[in-house]
Amino acid sequence: MIVRPVRNSDLPALIELARSTGTGLTTLPANEERLLHRVTWAEKTFRGEAERGDADYLFVLENDDGKVVGISAIAGAVGLREPWYNFRVGLTVSASQELSIYREIPTLFLANDLTGNSELCSLFLSADYRTGLNGRMLAKARMLFIAEFPELFGNKIIAEMRGMSDEAGRSPFWESLGRHFFKMEFSQADYLTGVGNKAFIAELMPKFPVYTCFLSEDARGVIGKVHTHTEPALNMLKSEGFSYQGYVDIFDAGPAVECETSKIRAVRDSEALVLAIGTPGDDATPYLIHNRKREDCRITAAPARLAAGTLVVDPLTAKRLQLTAGDQVRAVALSAQPVASRESK
Repeated sequence: MIVRPVRNSDLPALIELARSTGTGLTTLPANEERLLHRVTWAEKTFRGEAERGDADYLFVLENDDGKVVGISAIAGAVGLREPWYNFRVGLTVSASQELSIYREIPTLFLANDLTGNSELCSLFLSADYRTGLNGRMLAKARMLFIAEFPELFGNKIIAEMRGMSDEAGRSPFWESLGRHFFKMEFSQADYLTGVGNKAFIAELMPKFPVYTCFLSEDARGVIGKVHTHTEPALNMLKSEGFSYQGYVDIFDAGPAVECETSKIRAVRDSEALVLAIGTPGDDATPYLIHNRKREDCRITAAPARLAAGTLVVDPLTAKRLQLTAGDQVRAVALSAQPVASRESK
C-alpha cells in the first residue's frame, strides 16, 4: 500500500468511493464534474501552481495492484476565497438574587473564526480495506507531508468531524435547527456545500446567537459529538495532539478539532534519515515513511529500524517508495510510543 497524489486517471475510482460515503463527507460529493475539477486543481497544487488559499492536496491510497481504495486531503487554507462557517459554542448566564434563579444557557454563535487555517479533510477508506495499518497510514500520511513542507501550510491545522446522524442520514441537530431556516433535507444541504454552493448559508442562517434550550433534547445531546463511524478517526487525531476547542459544524454539530502545526506529534517527531535496505528484524517498529518528494510524493507504512542515522527497511518497502539505498526519507513512528519507552532511549 502507498499514499500518493491523485491523478486524472483516478477519477472513476473516486466517483465509486464518493458514492459509498453516505452523508456527512461534504468535500467528496458524488458529482463527476465537481470531482474532475477538484482532481485537476489538485494536480496543479502538487506542481506548485496554486496559492495557499486555493491549494488542495488530494491523496489516494493505492494497493500493490494499482487499485485506489481510499482518499484523504489537506486544504492549504480555509475561508480565504469563500466564507468558512462554524458555530462557536458559548455560554450565557442569567441570574436573579431576588428570585434565587441562576441559569447557565449554552449558546451557538455563527462565526468565521477558523478562517486561514489549513484543514485535514476528505478522509475515506473503502470498507474492505479497514484493516491493519491502512487507516492510520491514510490519515497520518498527510501529517508527514506537512512535516516535509511546513511552508505550504498555516500555523494551525483543523479537522471537521462528521456529526451524528441515523442510518437514514437524518441529523437530529439539523431537524431541530437547520430545517427551520433552509427548508430542505440535511442530505441536500450537505451536498450543496460539497459542490461549492455556500452562499445560501450566509443568506439563510440566523445572525443572532441561538439559545440551545430552544432545541430538542436529541439535538442538544449531539452538539460536539461525532458519528459512531468517525470515533476511530477522532481518537487518532487526539493521539496526535488535536483537541476540541468549542467549534461545531453548522449542519450536524460535529466538532472541529485543532492543533498548532508544530505540535502535531507526527510533525514534531519526524526525522530526515538515510534509507538502508536490509532486514528490519522481528522487533521492528511500524514507521510512516515519505520519499521527500512533492509532485512525485509516495508515502507508506512498514516495519523499520533506526540504525546510526539510517532507517532500515525491507526491499518491498523501498520498491513502494521508488527509492534505493542511500536516498533520503522523512520518517516517524506510525503511532506514539509509550513515555517510558521514549525515556529509556
